[in-house]
Amino acid sequence: MAATKIIDAPRNGHEMAPLNTRARGDGTHGVTIVLTAPQRNSVQSVDIPGGDPERAAWSGKMQFFLSIIGYSVGLGNIWRFPYLCQQNGGGAFLIPFMIMLILEGIPLFLIELGMGQRMRLGALGVWNTIHPWLGGIGISSCIVTLFVALYYNVIITWVFFYLFNSFRYPLPWSTCPTNGTGFALEECAKSSETTYFWYRTTLDAAPSMDEPGGLKWWIVLCLMLSWTIVFFIVMKGIQSSGKVVYFTSLFPYIVLTIFFIRGITLRGAGAGLMHMYTPKVEKLLEPTVWLDAATQVFYSFGLAFGSLIAFGSYNTPKNNCVRDVLLVSVCNAVTAIYASVVIFAILGFKATMNVDRCVASNTDILVRHAFLENKNATTLEYEHAMDKLNDTEKTLFQLSECTLSKELDNAAEGTGLAFIVFTQAIVELPGAPFWAVLFFTMLLSLGLGSQIGILEGMLCTLFDIDIIKRVKKQHVTGVVCLFCFTVGFIFCTGAGEYWLKMFDSFAGTIGLVVVALMEMIAVIFIYGHERFTEDIYQMTGYRPGLYWQLTWRYIGPVIMVCILASSIVFMVIRNPTYGAWNAELGVVEQKEYPRWVMGIALSMIMAGVLPMPIVFLMRSFQCLKVDLDIHQGSIRRNETTASTKEMIDNDDDEDDENDFSGPALGGHVKTQSDFSDDDEEDKPMTMRMMMMRPTTTSNVLNVPTSRKQQNYKKDAYDV
Repeated sequence: MAATKIIDAPRNGHEMAPLNTRARGDGTHGVTIVLTAPQRNSVQSVDIPGGDPERAAWSGKMQFFLSIIGYSVGLGNIWRFPYLCQQNGGGAFLIPFMIMLILEGIPLFLIELGMGQRMRLGALGVWNTIHPWLGGIGISSCIVTLFVALYYNVIITWVFFYLFNSFRYPLPWSTCPTNGTGFALEECAKSSETTYFWYRTTLDAAPSMDEPGGLKWWIVLCLMLSWTIVFFIVMKGIQSSGKVVYFTSLFPYIVLTIFFIRGITLRGAGAGLMHMYTPKVEKLLEPTVWLDAATQVFYSFGLAFGSLIAFGSYNTPKNNCVRDVLLVSVCNAVTAIYASVVIFAILGFKATMNVDRCVASNTDILVRHAFLENKNATTLEYEHAMDKLNDTEKTLFQLSECTLSKELDNAAEGTGLAFIVFTQAIVELPGAPFWAVLFFTMLLSLGLGSQIGILEGMLCTLFDIDIIKRVKKQHVTGVVCLFCFTVGFIFCTGAGEYWLKMFDSFAGTIGLVVVALMEMIAVIFIYGHERFTEDIYQMTGYRPGLYWQLTWRYIGPVIMVCILASSIVFMVIRNPTYGAWNAELGVVEQKEYPRWVMGIALSMIMAGVLPMPIVFLMRSFQCLKVDLDIHQGSIRRNETTASTKEMIDNDDDEDDENDFSGPALGGHVKTQSDFSDDDEEDKPMTMRMMMMRPTTTSNVLNVPTSRKQQNYKKDAYDV
């Protein structure tokens, strides 16, 4: 039976081979294409299936490393990790944190970075290339990333507001306003100076989400500034953002070091560090401690956002992504621990100052009621006088309990730590405005570094779509930033903080965990762990061993399922609440979310999860035609016949270990006439190239013409 003739029509220095020669009902057989890979020194000139040959690239290794550090080392390292350490056993919390880092964070980190580098595509393109039915993973990732980008930039907005006020002397949150009466406002007197400035001056907080109040113009202006700066940073992709990361990634370490040097010299710093890192081993028996550790690792790396895939796609094919993953993981963990030391050294100083003020206040009361002779009583005399009084008398005389442990136990995380607790500590420092400017500039750098990565991941995914790819990146970026700024008005009302906490609790939790779980399943069980292992080997020269195989195939998925199940259970069992500011009492009260708000929260969760099953079903029932696909589909090995399997195995034995063994690389083309007549029944191919657009006689595969310069690696595909 005549074989299909190869068309020798050179274009761009390559020969052309028709692809639309699949077996038909008239008995015509398809062609066997034996594809060869070039040597290591020519890998960069080879087009990876679905990849973008004109894709932007990092200007250097340092730019990539700083970009990924700036993205993964974010605000969570500063204001969440110290809180988790304090609440979950002090130094003992480092044990579950490091275990989860090794078993969960690093393996998934390599999957995302490695697949991005291998495919040279964004999240949507990568999962569509592995299999068209998996395209929903990229869509879900993009939607969840959009939700997170909406509220993450609001935090930067608040940082801007505090930064501008840090140039005032004295700091506006150092004293309570009097409005000319000579007496502090009641709301401030009942709370504290920093608490009042946060809830009343900054947020002008509403009593509940049902009564949001109007827009706060000062927040709107800061939000506009935030999105404008973000736009100019990411408008040209890594060509513009790559230059900014040198500041956003390095400056926080400079500031942390300055605060560290200052902090350890302060009175009470040792007590703060002792309180934080004293291990409470019994805490390790509580399941919530391990869940907190797993969740912290997951979010501190920024997994499942698509950003790591995007960053990896800008690397050269031979970049050592394994080394990058290990270095970034170590830097992330060390930064979190280092930041905790700095934070609690300063908080130890703050607690010591508060205890001194508490003792002074109690001493005045004791002197006034003749329990002490004078205010210059020694510590021993003060303690002796306090011991004489029972609890009823202490309550009657309004005496407070002044202990360092109690002050340090008043833990705070998130906005409470940054804008209330730490600002109070800054007020106690000499030259407070200087330290305030340093602190909020550091937060600004951390926030911008993460926001750049978040938007790069989303924009990279959008540019996997052909229609959007035709538009200039500046225009697409401008539309995205303008849309986010407009939607962000909801965070500029009196209920803005309540909305932010709702987004943080629902929009970026379950959706991201589901996406991460599906990513691991897609790569390890559909793309194939052996194939991915081979990809890593060809890119880095390192073949992932037993540790990687166990974590990818078993331990990692189990941990992800546990996180997902626990998140859902806690969400159902614990009635979701938010902290609303009560101006009359000067305290934060817990309130249940209104039903309509829970409806919005549920809608966001569904929006982040449903694209995966929807795309799967539409593909399965062919509701989504192949014409609408974004890239030239997935390529995978389908070993169906003995003769061709033997051919592949024999060829694999002759491979040079430095050759890049990726599918759809240029190479030698054989027709079926090259096979013996004895193998007639085996002529259908063992490799299937599933083209996501309908193939015609114009669909071609590029084959290098300069074959003498290459060592051929043969691999057969059924087209």
